[in-house]
Amino acid sequence: MEQPKRRRRVGVIGTFVWDTIYGRDPRSEPVEEWGGITYALSGLDAALDESWEIVPLIKVGSDLIARAREFLGTLERVSPDAALIEVPYPNNRVELRYETSERRCERLTGGVPGWSWLGLKPLLNGLDALYINFLSGWELDLETAQLLRQHFRGPIYCDLHMLVMAVQPSGWRELRPLADVAAWCRCFDFLQVNEDEVTAMAPDPLALAATALASGVRCLVVTLGSRGAVYFAEPGFDRLADLDRPRSLGAAIGPARTSLVPPPEVVQGGDPTGCGDVWGATYFSRLLAGDSLADAMRAAHRAAVRNVEHRGATGLARHLRGELITR
Repeated sequence: MEQPKRRRRVGVIGTFVWDTIYGRDPRSEPVEEWGGITYALSGLDAALDESWEIVPLIKVGSDLIARAREFLGTLERVSPDAALIEVPYPNNRVELRYETSERRCERLTGGVPGWSWLGLKPLLNGLDALYINFLSGWELDLETAQLLRQHFRGPIYCDLHMLVMAVQPSGWRELRPLADVAAWCRCFDFLQVNEDEVTAMAPDPLALAATALASGVRCLVVTLGSRGAVYFAEPGFDRLADLDRPRSLGAAIGPARTSLVPPPEVVQGGDPTGCGDVWGATYFSRLLAGDSLADAMRAAHRAAVRNVEHRGATGLARHLRGELITR
């Protein structure tokens, strides 16, 4: 009797965050709902094909662990043996205040600790790919990320996000320059940043692309909100299968490929919360399925547009799949 084929497993490193959102709907009261990694988990759940399953490598504070497990139970692609890790700390909570539809400020309370290498290493067994989203900013320190790159042979995707944000004593976050940019870049195959995050890493996107590609990143994406995304790819790199190509000394010498991938449409209004997370999770999912860089980005654009049409992360995966949701 033929044995069922093993599903490939994508590990997810990030942070569950409980959001209180002001100004998203100027005429309404503040909204409380899940944020943080829940948007990326929803994007992965909707976009991964049936040969992949999700393995969360996520710590959750004891005050919100029951709610987090309930959320995880609504997803379809989570591995049957997956489990969130309860820690005896107050979970991360964020106050979001929207200044415009694409700009906001954040105030953090709580503090689930990041991973040490000794804690993370045993959890990597059996994983085929890794998706990392810095939603607290301290999920991994540089040494742990370097050890992860050294020992893990599968593709690693990183949304840099809060790694370039400092937390003030008041809890408000502000942009800060990132030290050791090249060292961080050497830890990842795929890197996602937005326009603001670029300014904390380099004078401009081209300078960041030069550093990233010279350090081993195969594709850097700069998301541009409603204008789409621009990518910078290593010479000859167009899809995940190209990772298997031997990289001899000087393999990255030559003209990098760059292109602006515009969105299929511009949506006015709606909820922009989590769009970048859904975008990145969808993009990586489609790369894992074998899509080219541009095709994966176009799928990510469509998912981000659908995300704008939905309020919050609850039920988002079903909405992204186009299922009818009754509330």
